[in-house]
Amino acid sequence: MSYLIKDTTKEEREQIVKESLGNIEANCDGCMAGLAEMYEDYIEGKKELREINMEFNARYVKDDNMEGREGRSCVM
Repeated sequence: MSYLIKDTTKEEREQIVKESLGNIEANCDGCMAGLAEMYEDYIEGKKELREINMEFNARYVKDDNMEGREGRSCVM
């Protein structure tokens, strides 16, 4: 099954996000509401899942030029 926007309807994308996140109504501690909002552009057909996830993960990438990180590098 493809998750690409071109291969899905809006309703299918809503279901994909709902199933992926589980408690999308955010009845627990409120954390799920933010995650559901994060995927709104996917549901609306504006951004692919890959783009949204890459943007989210980019917040956690550290730059070696940041203060206190001189001489450190991460090799994967």
